[in-house]
Amino acid sequence: MLDRNRAPRSIDGTRFRIPQVLAALAVALLWGCGPGPKVVPHEGRYAIYALHLATQDVRLLYSRANEIQTSALRLDASGGTLLFAQKVDGDSNENFELCTVATDGSAFRRLTANSVWDLYPAWSSDNTRIAFLSLRRNDLDIYVMNADGTGDTLLHDSGSHDGDIDWVGNSIVFTSGFRIWKMNDDGTQARQVTSPANAGQWGRANLPIGDYDPKLSPDGTKIVFERLEDPSTSHGRYNLFVADSNGAGEVRLTNSGYAQGLPTWAHSGSMLAYTVAAIEEQGAYDVYLIDADGTDNHNATPDYFPADLLCHATAFAKGDSELYFIGQWWE
Repeated sequence: MLDRNRAPRSIDGTRFRIPQVLAALAVALLWGCGPGPKVVPHEGRYAIYALHLATQDVRLLYSRANEIQTSALRLDASGGTLLFAQKVDGDSNENFELCTVATDGSAFRRLTANSVWDLYPAWSSDNTRIAFLSLRRNDLDIYVMNADGTGDTLLHDSGSHDGDIDWVGNSIVFTSGFRIWKMNDDGTQARQVTSPANAGQWGRANLPIGDYDPKLSPDGTKIVFERLEDPSTSHGRYNLFVADSNGAGEVRLTNSGYAQGLPTWAHSGSMLAYTVAAIEEQGAYDVYLIDADGTDNHNATPDYFPADLLCHATAFAKGDSELYFIGQWWE
């Protein structure tokens, strides 16, 4: 739920990586030998990339000029298809449609074609259905459809905006009222599972205090989410937490207070990726990795990534050796 569509910047417009990038380029120019510096392929303003975590090589899978929703990128259970939302045939929110593309960049497919705002899709565990948010009535509600885009129907309406869907097994988790909720995948037995202190209290940030972006672990027993604990800065101070899927046993994973979130589980369940959008008032938009117990928390963004490439939502490839992410090139 962090606002990542506009990049927070320092006064001079720099980001943390620039000194390392310049140093690497200087060394390459000085010696004039060996392979050239790595570069990030760039076509349209928005793109989907694959980052190899060991070699730090990056591949461009898909690119377009119009906006890709930067909060959700989902890999199907087979490991061959990515699901996301993008603007098609226009630049308003009503032009957001659900789409898929193969992990080799081929077989792009548009799943929805309507005049309403569709976003934040999530696969069912058997790949046969997709849950998503849609603004078809007075607020964002949770809908479900077949994986080919047919048979869409309302699944849940809390009476206010719902958001941040994830689906594992027969359970769906989501955000409503600045808290995390869980329900059966037929829309029944919706129940609140987190109770952050001062939820709904506004400050300078674009969201109030609360819990956002829940993700179920691969076995469905845990939920990871981000909590906006301090809204006194323009980007907000968030931390990551993990809890049992019923909300019990809540454990803090980070205590940095960065503008951070959109956690996603590795298929092994032992590791998480997430995005740091800002540190204090300094823009970052970097990808971080952290073990599921909160240890080994580090920036996994290669130093050669340019300052004007903003890294957003992530999804682990099968085997966890690569990380897919949505890239936005700053203009």
